[in-house]
Amino acid sequence: MKNGRMLGLIGGSGFYTFFEDFPESNATTVTPDTPYGQPSAPVTIGAIGSHEVAFLPRHGANHQYSAHALPYRANMWALRALGVRRVLAPCAVGSLDPELGPGAVVVPDQLLDRTSGRADTYFDAGGVHATFADPYCPTLRTAVTGLPGVIDGGTLVVIQGPRFSTRAESRWFAAAGCNLVNMTGYPEAVLARELELCYAAIALVTDVDAGVAVGDGVKAADVFAAFGENVELLKKLVAAAIDRVAAERTCTQCLRHDGVTLPFELP
Repeated sequence: MKNGRMLGLIGGSGFYTFFEDFPESNATTVTPDTPYGQPSAPVTIGAIGSHEVAFLPRHGANHQYSAHALPYRANMWALRALGVRRVLAPCAVGSLDPELGPGAVVVPDQLLDRTSGRADTYFDAGGVHATFADPYCPTLRTAVTGLPGVIDGGTLVVIQGPRFSTRAESRWFAAAGCNLVNMTGYPEAVLARELELCYAAIALVTDVDAGVAVGDGVKAADVFAAFGENVELLKKLVAAAIDRVAAERTCTQCLRHDGVTLPFELP
């Protein structure tokens, strides 16, 4: 199980199950423990094509964790400990671009962190500074962006939550060059980098943000409804992306720790 060839899949809001759509996967469930507590939910492991895949619902099986309170460090550590070295991370996002409407699928290439107070490192000691100029794995991104209809590139701004943005905030983010907004993309991406995991977000647009659209602003019920309308198509897209991922990991961008000796052994 720890040969490093297993793929990780983290399901976002409304993406709580995966293998039920693929009964031939012969999935089993494990409940790993970590130095940071238990992950959001048990991890289900099954076969998708030629790949072994470990699936974790980001918010828990019943969406019991809000974005600002997720056990991010436990989630990423658990996947690594199971043998995962590459992670696909579907998520729900708002659009800051009027041309990106609900149902669009975007694979961002940049990230802007606007969260606060989240535990966003494993290295409280040891002088480790992860390289993060390009936060997403280029080889994993290519596996997804090669699929029909997927939009290649964009900047995802991650807000603290659990509230949505004000109109002024969303206009500010758009003026700064951001295309997408969500609440979970950070620290997930940087924790993956610290654990030397390849990581790529797959962003499903569920709404147009408050500063872009007229009306009452973003409502959670509308977000969940939009995600629910598209989740089966998203699962099929994810399965197709998994099929495009190479059997062996070749990426070197996501392995760098600037030559510093880590203060502990990675799982």
